[in-house]
Amino acid sequence: MNKEELIKSVRNTESNSIKFAVTDIDGVLRGKLISKEKFLKALTEGLGFCNVIFGWDINDVTYTNTDASGWHTGYPDELTLIDIDTYRKIPWDNNKPFLLGDFEESESLKNICPRTLMKRIQQQCNNLGYLPLFSNEFEWFNFLETPHSLYQKNYSAPTPLTPGMFGYSILRSSQHSFFVNKLFESLHEFKIPIEGMHTETGPGVYEACIKYTTILEAADQAVLFKNSVKELAYQDGIMASFMAKWNKDLPGCGGHIHQSLWSIDDKKNIFYNDSKDHKMSDLMESYLAGILFCLPHILPMYAPTVNSYKRFVAGSWAPTTASWGFDNRTTAVRVVNSSEDSIRIENRVPGSDANPYLSMCASLASGLYGIKNGLKLDILPTSGNEYNEGNSNLLPTNLYKATKAMKESDIANELFGELFTNHFIKTREWEWKQYDPEQKNWEMKRYFEIV
Repeated sequence: MNKEELIKSVRNTESNSIKFAVTDIDGVLRGKLISKEKFLKALTEGLGFCNVIFGWDINDVTYTNTDASGWHTGYPDELTLIDIDTYRKIPWDNNKPFLLGDFEESESLKNICPRTLMKRIQQQCNNLGYLPLFSNEFEWFNFLETPHSLYQKNYSAPTPLTPGMFGYSILRSSQHSFFVNKLFESLHEFKIPIEGMHTETGPGVYEACIKYTTILEAADQAVLFKNSVKELAYQDGIMASFMAKWNKDLPGCGGHIHQSLWSIDDKKNIFYNDSKDHKMSDLMESYLAGILFCLPHILPMYAPTVNSYKRFVAGSWAPTTASWGFDNRTTAVRVVNSSEDSIRIENRVPGSDANPYLSMCASLASGLYGIKNGLKLDILPTSGNEYNEGNSNLLPTNLYKATKAMKESDIANELFGELFTNHFIKTREWEWKQYDPEQKNWEMKRYFEIV
């Protein structure tokens, strides 16, 4: 809807407040309720939002090593712009109006805001004549817990929604059909269309695939999906966790990214070439080569937490190397080439704990790097079990090593700009320094609920 239609809709709503949110560097929604009067004024003038959301970590501890936000800035309000294209109503909250925003007009924050970075890279893609279509696929665990009950248990042994290993189970999903059906239908009403949802291998774990769309909308939907699932779970006495690896003996949670480039008019998938082997166009090969080449240089964009790296274990459905294959789920990148409309790349590196804006930015910017530099796909596809292929192209094994590799490379600066890269690296260095392996359940306490 246009601005006039939005104003009319908000004025006619029964709610006296509007929910507004932005996304921090970790992908966590930070928001507030504002009155109708303040919202209508903010549509024209923007809205003030404390810059501390880029000056503290995932647990609200203020950084001491960043430049854009810190005690030295005094934590002022920064100009936030409301994006009217994100307007929707929250069906499980009396249809309260909801909108997203970003810091595109803030001199201090525009270069470090994840959503603003997404807009910039999307525009670079459009300028090359391509339309990037993306979607996120999430795995997450559900538990018969509340924040209070888990706190009282010192974050130990949370009770799964259902027991046992039962992937693609119609039986297990019927045990909590009200919750499962409410998720599917409520998310659809909230403009997050789900193409499919099913149980995964593990107690209480589900997977959902969000419908393909343009990259900015896909990232918005992904961020809202995670937050919405948590809210809906709370209402039924359930906790939903998108932690990458909450239990070392169980599979981790992926946040895979499906992607392809189309003609700017959205009529032709330019990853497809009928005359080529495997139907992959030269452009698609260069795009894939770019993802694989950049991967070890920017891994924290896909794996941002200490816990993220616990997921990269052989035989765990998560990648351990910079590799690819046709319809191969043991590699970092899976190429799906079944038809012209559906030929695409699935980046299987990101966990469900990744910030969707940053993981999608990383994948698109890497692919464009491959195209711009005419990279050749010199890594052969894995036709069998990549876990048995030896130690070539191994990914960094913890956040410290991955952040160090990113800092020592020029690739991130080229892809994302020096100001963003500098800020992001400092936040990951901070994250690693907070790690306390001697503290019992440190990772559960830090990540279980919030990521």
